[in-house]
Amino acid sequence: MVLTLVGSPVSTCTRRVAMVLHEKGVPYEFKSVNLAKQEHKSPEYVEKQPFGVVPYIDDDGFILYESRAICHYIVSKYPNQGTQELIPTDLKANALFQQAASTEMSNFNDYAEKAVVEKVFKPLKGLVPNTELANGLLATLETKLDVYEKILSRQKYLAGDSITLADLYHIPYGSLLPMAGSPGLDVESRPNVARWWKDIISRPSWQAVKDGVKA
Repeated sequence: MVLTLVGSPVSTCTRRVAMVLHEKGVPYEFKSVNLAKQEHKSPEYVEKQPFGVVPYIDDDGFILYESRAICHYIVSKYPNQGTQELIPTDLKANALFQQAASTEMSNFNDYAEKAVVEKVFKPLKGLVPNTELANGLLATLETKLDVYEKILSRQKYLAGDSITLADLYHIPYGSLLPMAGSPGLDVESRPNVARWWKDIISRPSWQAVKDGVKA
């Protein structure tokens, strides 16, 4: 049975999972959920994803939600196909990957996602954004990216010289930062961040899903 990805075509987290499926060359079926019609809040959907958000996967009856958990599962299930070592197996390399993944969650996503929600997603829903909150988040993110610049001045990717899931996790929200009023990740003042960012967003996996996941 082909794995089924259930989510919204343009949601950040759905595209994160689809991107990793492309990286690993895993065939999948896509079942689109209409967020505007609140399909993700239906009893049928919530039975599979109890928090009523997207996405989740159905892998021959195995249901899994939370995009990072899904990505980890995909890479672990298919270690020998597609892009190798997105989760390193060597003890120390894996520790550095875990460090980079934690960095993405604590020092990037926690600011980028909330700012994008305020300045991009809320206006799309006709809601009033908290501009002061968003601007504060973006200002803090700028200081975090200064640290990224130092890290990436010493190595090609966040966990070393090979790409991992920790790098890929940044792409969906990072791509929306300019829409939130951020200068974004491709700026001259941080040449190493810009080099890294151009590298990861040019990957065929992101190019395949950047405009939406297709059925």
